[in-house]
Amino acid sequence: MRGGPSSQGDPRELGSRERAQPAPAHVVFDSLCDPYRAGARPWLRLLPDEVEPAVLEHDRPRLLVWSSLWPRHPRFLIRFDLGLEASGGCRLRWTLLTPDPYEPDPSHLGHLRKRLNVLVNEGLRLSYGQ
Repeated sequence: MRGGPSSQGDPRELGSRERAQPAPAHVVFDSLCDPYRAGARPWLRLLPDEVEPAVLEHDRPRLLVWSSLWPRHPRFLIRFDLGLEASGGCRLRWTLLTPDPYEPDPSHLGHLRKRLNVLVNEGLRLSYGQ
């Protein structure tokens, strides 16, 4: 990654998942950049222990990096890689990253991975009518 996050140390992957999205990459990219934009279906429904992410890096429509959703883990990053899909939709991979040397306990890490999967591969997908 370019810029700020890589200067904090090399981020380690804590989890990742790739799935097809029904919308084209540029539409998915815009949804990730501004989940609350006017006219869009709401999809980023955060839990009480989560905060709205900031966009830290982007390369439209292929790459987007969010800040952490979890104040408990402020240095975590969420990277989105988007690719073309033959159906006209896109491939979307989220990757949870950390520059920290420690790893959350397996149960907590499983919760974080599941939350990302629910937000992206359920909430975002359903916002496109799928």
